[in-house]
This record gives sequence, C-alpha cells and structure tokens, in this order.
Amino acid sequence: MNTHILALVVEALTTMLAVAGMGYFLFAIIAARVFLSGRRAPLASFAPGVSILKSLKGIDPGMLDAFRSHCRQTYAGEFELLFGVSSLDDPAVPAVRQLQNEFPDSSIRLIECHARLGTNGKVSTLTQLAPHARYEFLLINDSDITVSPHYLESVMADFAPSQSGPQHQQPKLAGLVTVLYRGRMHGTLGSRLESLGIATDFMPSVLVARMIEGGLRYGLGSTLAVSREALHKIGGFEALVDHLADDYELGERIYKAGYRVALSGEVVETSVPAYKWRDFCDHQLRWLRTVRDARPAGYAGLLFTHGFTLALLNVVAGGLSPVSLWILALSFFLRLSLAMTVGAEVLGDHQVIANLWLLPLRDIVATALWVAGFSGDAILWRGERFTLKRGKLTSTDGM
Repeated sequence: MNTHILALVVEALTTMLAVAGMGYFLFAIIAARVFLSGRRAPLASFAPGVSILKSLKGIDPGMLDAFRSHCRQTYAGEFELLFGVSSLDDPAVPAVRQLQNEFPDSSIRLIECHARLGTNGKVSTLTQLAPHARYEFLLINDSDITVSPHYLESVMADFAPSQSGPQHQQPKLAGLVTVLYRGRMHGTLGSRLESLGIATDFMPSVLVARMIEGGLRYGLGSTLAVSREALHKIGGFEALVDHLADDYELGERIYKAGYRVALSGEVVETSVPAYKWRDFCDHQLRWLRTVRDARPAGYAGLLFTHGFTLALLNVVAGGLSPVSLWILALSFFLRLSLAMTVGAEVLGDHQVIANLWLLPLRDIVATALWVAGFSGDAILWRGERFTLKRGKLTSTDGM
C-alpha cells in the first residue's frame, strides 16, 4: 500500500514538473517574440568614440577572421582596437601583426600586459589595457567573436540619452550594453551539443530573465560595452580581477550603481571549439557552477528549463500512461518551437535546424550536468583547477 502511494506521489510530482516545464517553454517563446518586436525599432543616432579591448592568450579557431570583422565597420564615429597579451611571445601576436598590415588605416595597437593582478588573467589584462584607451566608451569581447559591419552602430545606439518625455520621467542611462550570440560548431559531438545549448537553452533563459526582471541585470561575455563613468563608479576592472564570472559581476555592479543594462538587437557569433567529451563536460560544469555561485535561487529554478527531461521522467513514473505520453508529445512540440524561434529567428543560427535531431540527447545530458553542478565548487579553467566561492577563484593546483 505504501509503495503504491509513493508511486502515485512520484507520478503526480513529475506531472506537475513536466507541465511547469511546458509553461517555461511557452513563456520563453513569448519573451523571444517580444524581443523580436523591439528589434524592429529604428536605431538612435549616436556614434561616440569607442575603444575595443581584447585580452588574448593563444590561438582560437577563426580568430584572425574574427579580428577582421571588427575592422570592417560602417560606424560613423571613431574607434580603435587594443590587443593585450601577457608576453610578446604569445602565439596570438603574429595574428595581430598581420591584422595591422592588412588594415593600415585602422587604429590597431598591441600592448604587453605582463603583470598578473589576480586569478582572472583576462580581467588582469583589461585592467592594464584601459589606461591606454583613448575614448570614453570601452567595448570588451572575446578573441573568437565575429561581428557584422553594423555591430558598433547597433551597440552604441543603446547609450544614446532619451530625448522624449519630462526630465523626471527619463529612463536610466545605459551603463552597459551586451548582446546575444550564437555558436559556430566544429564537428565533434561536444561542439555540436554546446552550440545547440547556446541557441536553444542559454539564450532563451536570457530573454526570459530580461522579461521577468524588466531588463537584464548582468552582462554576456560576447559583448560588454561600458561607459567610463559607470566603470569608475564600480571601482574599475580592478574590482573584478579575482572573479570568474566577470561578465556577470560587471553587469550586476553597474545595475546596482543605478544604470541600465541594455540588450542590443545585434547578434554576434562565437567559435565553439571541437570539444572532446571530457572537455565539453568540464566546460559545462564550470559554467553551471558559476551560475549556481552567482544566482543560487536562479540555478535551482533552472529545473523548469529541463521540461523535456521532466516529461520523460513522467512517462516512466506513469508507466506509459496515455496522459504522460500526451504530455511528452506536447512538451517536445513546445521544445522544438522554442528552438526554432530563438535559434533560427532571433539568433539566425542556421545550424540549429540541421542538428535538431540531437536536441533530446542534449537535453538529457544537460539535466545530468545540472544535477552534477550541485556536487561541489571545483572547476577546471584553462588547464588549472580552482575552487569557486562567492564569485572568487582560489587556485587548488599545487596545494
């Protein structure tokens, strides 16, 4: 009798969770539609000088082509590219030299940033690059980010002050602008699953958070465009040198300082490495534990984003009952609809359609990794092991 009651409770619980997961899928589709609607609005005319800062370490796939895309901007204002390396022996240096030769009319500088100011090497380099920047606005993105010719025009338009309405009703000034991104796959299963997850899981969650919270409260590493005024108010890059999730911390601190974090209508592309299975799992666990550390309640709430896996569990708990099978079919339909809406329409990711057959596997693996994300604070980052607590990194290698 007790076993029968327990089975009924498990079936009822998985049914409720699966239905909640379907609700999340539907809400995410609505959030995507709202974003698409807002993207049709004309851009404000605002083109201040911009310094693009890039911290380099080694060679990334397609890196030189990504650099070239930044030099082919139709931007009306002035801009410069500053590349920082810890040593002039870094393998990325020849790529920067080649870029300088190909675009002699562009302002491109290579700066050696040899000091290690904290555990986050990227932020350490950015801290040393910032004093060399000429302009009031700084834009940071990774070395593998490829952008459109209208990238700067679109991103900087969000910094334009509003010219409508009474002074006391003016919206907050943007202190930081960030953008969505899609992943470019490189053959392996790990690379495909990672790219698929970006388009069908992570980016939808960003759009949902934006809708629920009335705007973003964090940044995405694909683009972090910031005003010097806002950066100064949070203590500069120096305040982030020991934080792993520097993009999250930068956005959160700027939001708390009284500025708006804007999500541009622009979409950029990142190159997803040809991960082997272990590398893929390590990378996913690093990201998941970073999210759990930064937003514990939000991490627990990610349970509802695993709607398809929850529907599968409900089928098992329900013993292949007609209701559980109906829920599974409806959940899968909504999951596919979300993948197409965000992946294909919002992000323009044409790889999503060809890889939809991997979506069930991707979702099951993602659920397993989400559970594993609760199991500790250890992460592997660029070959070095760290412990992550309260956003800060402590190296465990050699201990």
